[in-house]
Amino acid sequence: MNRDQLKGRWTQFKGELKKKWGKFTDDDLQQIEGDYDKFAGKTQERYGDKKEEVLKWADQWKEQPQQTKEEPVARRTR
Repeated sequence: MNRDQLKGRWTQFKGELKKKWGKFTDDDLQQIEGDYDKFAGKTQERYGDKKEEVLKWADQWKEQPQQTKEEPVARRTR
């Protein structure tokens, strides 16, 4: 994942990141703010020897199709 991709999808990414890799705190995510270098640094800080695994997961996440923000709600008829 490159810098522009992370910045552009940060809001979506940080939710998934926290679910999958729970050692990231809300403060960490606020400090990272979509900056790839900060993300890599916090990943090293929180996961050390698993840093490459986290970064690989981020690359795989990036390849997933983007979901729309809101799905249409089906209306019920009676």
